[in-house]
Amino acid sequence: MIARRGAALGLGAVWWWAVVRLAVSPGAGAVEGAVVAGGWGLSLLPVHCVAKGRAAGAVAVGRWRAAWRGEW
Repeated sequence: MIARRGAALGLGAVWWWAVVRLAVSPGAGAVEGAVVAGGWGLSLLPVHCVAKGRAAGAVAVGRWRAAWRGEW
């Protein structure tokens, strides 16, 4: 638990360092950009990952197949 929080804090610090360096340093390059883009992409991941059975408005298995065949 402590190691997980420490890793999250450390990775968050690296991400913020890359954001600030990208914003204020003219010498920032591809490494900082990759860290920033990767961290931002990972921040979106947990929002969109939900088990299909628990998702609001999830389509039941076989529903699209039945609709395609005209089985109402």
